[in-house]
Amino acid sequence: MTSTPNRRRATGMTAEQRRETIIRAALPLVAERGAAVTTAQIARAAGIGEATVFRVFDDKDAVLEACVAAAMDPTHVLQQLRSISLAQPLVDRLVDAVDALDAYLNRMGAVIGALHASGNSNPNRRSGRGTAEPAQPRQRSAGRDASQAATRQAILELIEPEQPHLRLPAHTLTDLFLGMFFGRSRNLHQHTGIDTRQLVDLFLHGAYSTGRAA
Repeated sequence: MTSTPNRRRATGMTAEQRRETIIRAALPLVAERGAAVTTAQIARAAGIGEATVFRVFDDKDAVLEACVAAAMDPTHVLQQLRSISLAQPLVDRLVDAVDALDAYLNRMGAVIGALHASGNSNPNRRSGRGTAEPAQPRQRSAGRDASQAATRQAILELIEPEQPHLRLPAHTLTDLFLGMFFGRSRNLHQHTGIDTRQLVDLFLHGAYSTGRAA
C-alpha cells in the first residue's frame, strides 16, 4: 500500500496582511468608481472571497476610510525621496523628487476626488457596524504638519550637498522649490507645455540663456 505524503497547509495571512491586500486592491477601484465600488468588486480584485473582506473590515465605509488613509499616508513617498541617489546631478535629484511627489499627490487627489464626486465627501462618517469616529481637527492638522515637515527635510537633504555652489541658503531654496512645484503653481507645467526637467532647469539656472549676463 502506497502511503500518501502529508501535505503541509500553506500558512494563512494575518489579519493585517489581509487588510493591506484588500486596501491595495481597493485603491485603484475607489479612484475610478468612488463610493460606487462594491465589496464584491474589491474582493475579486484582491483574489479573495467577499466574506474575507468583512473579517477585517466592519463594512464598505470602513474600507473606503482605510483607502483614504492609505492614499494620504506619506510613508512611501518619503521613502522614495530618501532613496534618491546624491551621486546624481542636482537636476536629476529634483526631477525624481517632483515625479515622486506628483505621483503621491495625484493618487491622493484621485481617491478623494472620486469619493467626493460620488457623494461620499466624508468617508469617516460611517454607518452600520462601523464605530470609528473621525479624527479631530487638531490631530489631522498635526499629522499634516508632520508630513509637510518630513517632506521639506527630505528635499533639503537633496539640495544641501550643493550649498558651496548655491547663491542662496539650501533651506531657502527648498522652500522656493516646494512653493514653485507644489504650491499654487503646482500644475504650471500642464498649462505651459514645459516638462518637469525644463522647469527644474529653469528653477536652478534662471531665465537667461547660457552666457547671457544678468
